[in-house]
This record gives sequence, structure tokens and C-alpha cells, in this order.
Amino acid sequence: MMMVLPLVVRIERTSPPQRTDALEAAAMAVLGLLADPGEWAGEVEVWESTGRIRKVVRRARGAEWERAIALPGRTIVHRSAEVRVHPPVPLDDWPRDLARLQVSGTQLDDTAEYGEPAGVPVLWENPALEMSAGKAMAQAGHSAQLAWWATSERDRRAWQAGGLAVAVRPSPDFGKLADSGLPVVRDAGFTEIAPGSATFVADAPWLRS
Repeated sequence: MMMVLPLVVRIERTSPPQRTDALEAAAMAVLGLLADPGEWAGEVEVWESTGRIRKVVRRARGAEWERAIALPGRTIVHRSAEVRVHPPVPLDDWPRDLARLQVSGTQLDDTAEYGEPAGVPVLWENPALEMSAGKAMAQAGHSAQLAWWATSERDRRAWQAGGLAVAVRPSPDFGKLADSGLPVVRDAGFTEIAPGSATFVADAPWLRS
């Protein structure tokens, strides 16, 4: 059975989030669920056991967002972004209020400036690929998940103590990073980009050791 992790990003007409904030929030939402699945441990275990960690990002505003947050899940508020992660569901059996939300229309921009990341794992984005914010959010979530899987229990505890923070940045040396042995996300090619495209590389000191 194909399982998928639903993520919903709040995009109000007059106050959309910064793109980087939304990507980081999505990654942190995924990490929070992996670190502490709570009552959804069974669903998370089934989803991870398939080896296909598919994620779908939908957008919501106004009453749509209110219906989304009324469903089981957790909301991450990260600077300008609000992202809701819901427990994994079968691909063909979404809750109705989530299934009605749009996948398209997640074009976001950065009007703020982001400096060099310091002291947190970095999810490096491939700047050569054109991805909607929704697609990139899912890919950032994949990257965070690969990093989590590659992290020892000791380093996981330290990461959790820091709030599971991450930074998302484009990398001018993406090809070199992708060949460095760090965790690389290669897209399945369901939407937007070609199968096998390298989208993100997860980087942290403990992943380099």
C-alpha cells in the first residue's frame, strides 16, 4: 500500500510566507514527526517501511486552513511560515478536507535576505532546477528525513535539544556536494522534474565524520 505524508502550507493572499521560511518549516515539521510520532507511530512506521517516503504539499488559506488545522496533525510556525504536518495516509484515501486543497499555486519568493547558516544542519538546494515552492518543500522534507536516518542517537538528541532547526540555502557547488557522500535526494520524477534529478543535499558536521 502506497502511503504519503500530507503537508499543508498556509498561503494567505495578502501575507504569503517567504519561500525559505516555508521550506525550512516543512523540513522541521517532518523532523518533529520522526523524532516523536506519538499517537501516529503506527502510521509513521508503515510509511517509512515502504522505503518510499513520498510527501505531498498542498496550500490553504482562510477557512481552508481552519479546516486543515482541525484535523489531526501538528503545526510548525517558523518566522513567516505556518506548515501543518498530518499523519501518513494511503495515497488514495486522504481526509476530504485535505483532498480538496490545491497542490498547484505554491509559487513563493524571498524578499528577505538570508545570511550564512551557522550552527545548524544545512539542506542545500540545487539551484539549477526550477521547482515550485510546494515541490521544493517536499524535497526539503525528504532531505531532512535522509539526514535523520543517517544521524546517530547521540547526535539526534543534540539536534532535538536545538529544536531540530535546519537552514535551507541554494548551493553554488551543488555538484561537488552531491558527489561528496552526504545524503542526496534523487527525485522519483512524479511531478515537475526529471526522474533521478538530485534536488537537495543534507549537510551537518556529524554527517561528514
